[in-house]
Amino acid sequence: MNKTTTKSTVLLKHHLKALKLPTVHDECERIARRCAADNADHLAFLLQLCELELIERERRAAARRLKAARFPTTKTLEEFDFAARASLNKPLVLELLKGDYLERRENILLVGPSGTGKTHLATAMGMAACAQGRKVRFVRVTELLTLLLEARDERQLLRYRQQLAKLDLLILDELGYVPASKAGAELLFDVIATAYERYSLLVTTNLPFEHWTEVLGSERITGAALDRLTHRCHILETTGESYRLKDAKRRRQRTG
Repeated sequence: MNKTTTKSTVLLKHHLKALKLPTVHDECERIARRCAADNADHLAFLLQLCELELIERERRAAARRLKAARFPTTKTLEEFDFAARASLNKPLVLELLKGDYLERRENILLVGPSGTGKTHLATAMGMAACAQGRKVRFVRVTELLTLLLEARDERQLLRYRQQLAKLDLLILDELGYVPASKAGAELLFDVIATAYERYSLLVTTNLPFEHWTEVLGSERITGAALDRLTHRCHILETTGESYRLKDAKRRRQRTG
């Protein structure tokens, strides 16, 4: 490598850094050597570099979306035991995984007893949405209520609402385990009402709809919330024995 080439390389790396093209910066010399060996022209060289940059950008963006979603664990549909959940509409689950419902601002309600895979399915669908470039947030209902009440007390509620409004999918996990206070129920309804026809909600619950007043307290709020949630909605039901209970039984049998 002569002095002129070295100077050009240094300048090129400087410009690529200024242009914020890190992958092109890191790969340009390697790809240049490969293209020279393959007798590829300049446009082929440029095309390969651009493709690498785009692939790496999407990888980093996907990683950021997954981190921002705050999933409790990593779950995929391949890991889900459909055979143990015969009542579950598998064709609908597979169709929803494609993400078209997000374009239509439709909701998903996952209803069933504790331990029947609702959170697993919700996480898998959320991760699929992230992979499709969607902005997703996963939050347990009890945690959301705490965040909403804190935001209200700190006069940050409008800011928090604006953050939620940027989402494509908000996953509300475990509605029904802890009753909400009157203020909490009103704030939760506000989230549901604001999301209506603006972005999609995915709600997991162990309660049949007729028992939602046990959480939200007011029949008026419960009716209004269900009206909005179920207007454009896909309902998936999971039944059967709890995975956790089955695992506990197997462990007892092995040690018995």
